[in-house]
Amino acid sequence: MRAQATCRDTAYAGLPACELTLPQGDRLQVALHGAHVLSWVSGGQERLYLSPQSSVDGQAAIRGGVPVCFPQFNQRGPLAERLPKHGFARNVAWQADAAELTDDHARLTLRLKDKDQTRQWWPQSFEALLQIDMRPGAVQLTLNIHNTDAQPLAFSGALHTYLAVPDVTQASLQGLGGQAEWDSLTDTHAQAADMLRFAAEFDRVYEAATNPLTLNQTLQISQSPSWAHTVVWNPAQDLCKRLADMPDDGWRHMLCVEAAQVYTPITLPAGGRWAGWQRLQVLNP
Repeated sequence: MRAQATCRDTAYAGLPACELTLPQGDRLQVALHGAHVLSWVSGGQERLYLSPQSSVDGQAAIRGGVPVCFPQFNQRGPLAERLPKHGFARNVAWQADAAELTDDHARLTLRLKDKDQTRQWWPQSFEALLQIDMRPGAVQLTLNIHNTDAQPLAFSGALHTYLAVPDVTQASLQGLGGQAEWDSLTDTHAQAADMLRFAAEFDRVYEAATNPLTLNQTLQISQSPSWAHTVVWNPAQDLCKRLADMPDDGWRHMLCVEAAQVYTPITLPAGGRWAGWQRLQVLNP
């Protein structure tokens, strides 16, 4: 009998979490708080950046890993003045279903339904699911939104992935060349360069490319067409020093490449459903 993937209950700094492990050695940890993927180890390397100074009080968002931004991106949403920045999904507890496990695949689904806590921000009935699919050398995160209300549901959001890099000043991201680019720091519009590099603070929104992106020729990043945008962000030294939940040099070891919906909210009719995914795959493991 071949060895099978496993899923076990664990904890991260006291927060309840689940750990998925494949017989081939890949490992992923996700906190129930925010359905927040904390770690993905593949090919013997940590592929995500998690700040060692993250808040772990079970109230605030965790810094790093993969935060789920819903029902708004940043403060662009249907109720921006009432909702927390990047929505509330990353600030509340989700529930985990039983994992589905084989010898080369682990699937774990976490779910969040409207409750008193969410209705203090957003008077909307909904169900959100984050489905995690891990195979050797690859992980896919799929956010599913179901409008369980009798009224339309409008939302924006993102899978706000923090990727680990040895040194972001030496990093390169390819695959967005020619796509429409908005630089939020200068409020200017342009077309993306074929290769993006990161010598200073970087915060740009791109029209999503149809083909996968490549980071440092070691990681392939793709997303479903249902996400209209890709956001690329690094705070650089000065902003990083002002982030209480980041070490001063944390900026050097991370690059956010996010599957996102930024400008125009997605609207679901009563009973409507939407799904959007991001896939990470190790190249030349």
